[in-house]
Amino acid sequence: MTEPVRIQAADFSQDEEIRALKASSKRMGGIATFLGCARDFSEGRSVSEISFDAYGSMALAEMNKLRSEAIERFKLLDARIVHRIGTVKGGDNIVFIAAGAEHRAAAFDGCRWMIDELKQRVPIWKKEITPQGDSWVTPHP
Repeated sequence: MTEPVRIQAADFSQDEEIRALKASSKRMGGIATFLGCARDFSEGRSVSEISFDAYGSMALAEMNKLRSEAIERFKLLDARIVHRIGTVKGGDNIVFIAAGAEHRAAAFDGCRWMIDELKQRVPIWKKEITPQGDSWVTPHP
């Protein structure tokens, strides 16, 4: 079984992540997920690729902290966070977050909180590659 929090270059399977989350507790009544995908446009211009870089050990530590905080804060039964690094193309998966709880409200709230906090706190940087040149993107929840 894979770790519940990971940074990786390879793509991931939503089905496998949800299966792993469900296996952690039979009390789970709701799972909320967020899948971040690469767009082929941004601010009115074409984007051919997006590159993600991370301060690896610090990013992973912060993501683990985020997961623990979400579990405690929203009374989640379990949560998973996977973020890719490297270069992706339009339509590719970037980030996956899943929150499992006894009830849907906690799952929704926990999932949204984790993606918003991840964008603010985790040192992962995004650079868009366009026909006009490359540009770093500042985080925005």
